[in-house]
Amino acid sequence: MFREMRRKKQLLSEEETIEILKRGTAGVLSVYGDDGYPYGVPLSYVYDNSKLYFHCAKTGHKLDGIKNHSKVSFCVIDQDHVVPHEYTTYFASVIVFGKAKIMENDEEKRRAIETLALRYHPTDTKEHREEMIQREYGIMTMVEVDIEHMTGKKAIELVREAEKGKAGDCCK
Repeated sequence: MFREMRRKKQLLSEEETIEILKRGTAGVLSVYGDDGYPYGVPLSYVYDNSKLYFHCAKTGHKLDGIKNHSKVSFCVIDQDHVVPHEYTTYFASVIVFGKAKIMENDEEKRRAIETLALRYHPTDTKEHREEMIQREYGIMTMVEVDIEHMTGKKAIELVREAEKGKAGDCCK
């Protein structure tokens, strides 16, 4: 169903891919937009237990796209180091494919927004976090993306660099 990555040597392991999703703070969500045009929008998110969560307003282009077609993709760039003299970038990124749903269950929605809040302000007090969540809770929508497929990829130069490091390790 999902395409295999052509450049398999650059494929990150599932563990490395998940680490990028856990480390990331922003990505681009792409939905099936108006008149069949793709609609990509940057947003903050949290990865938790094979799912992505984000919040948004109760109306808008993004939600219309999700309501009309639940299949989405999400991209996170972990590293993007421009190397001008090589006319390239040393990158690491992840692309996720999944199905998005607007969260209706109040208990699940509450858990998701708390997870998101903890991701972005882990040192906040529980009282302040609860106050902020309560203040915004009635005017926001929580969305869950159930991940069906994901791939991580890094620049071939980073793969070669890692291979050199391993070769050096074996010869010490």
